[in-house]
Amino acid sequence: MKKLILFLFPLLLFTACGEDCYNAPQPVVFEFVNADGENLIANGTLTTFAIQDENHVGVQLTKTSDNRVLLENVGAYDGTKNYKFYSNVKLFDFSIQSSEFNSGCDGFQINKLTFTGVGIDVKDENGYYQIIFQ
Repeated sequence: MKKLILFLFPLLLFTACGEDCYNAPQPVVFEFVNADGENLIANGTLTTFAIQDENHVGVQLTKTSDNRVLLENVGAYDGTKNYKFYSNVKLFDFSIQSSEFNSGCDGFQINKLTFTGVGIDVKDENGYYQIIFQ
């Protein structure tokens, strides 16, 4: 009986863990620079900015200590969602394509970001997107 309990206990732990865990999508971080590579938030050029989704709902943005912008709670859906970036410098559109992530835990993963707009270039850097305003 003791061996049976010792066998079933770990099995119950792993089963319960799978039901209670959730993988949030990777964070989306933007850095805005000019053609010379100067950060536009740090140099005071980019002072106001906002992002809205396709339903005109605002996205919570957090400015980081290194003058980048973290987009909060995006990518937690299955499909593609369109967004619009507004600022005192430029406007542009982008979309985020996400899918379900089922590898032991439920959740979502961001598969692709697509940017459209005149006068911008985007570089996919290590852990963030550098958006170059020209």
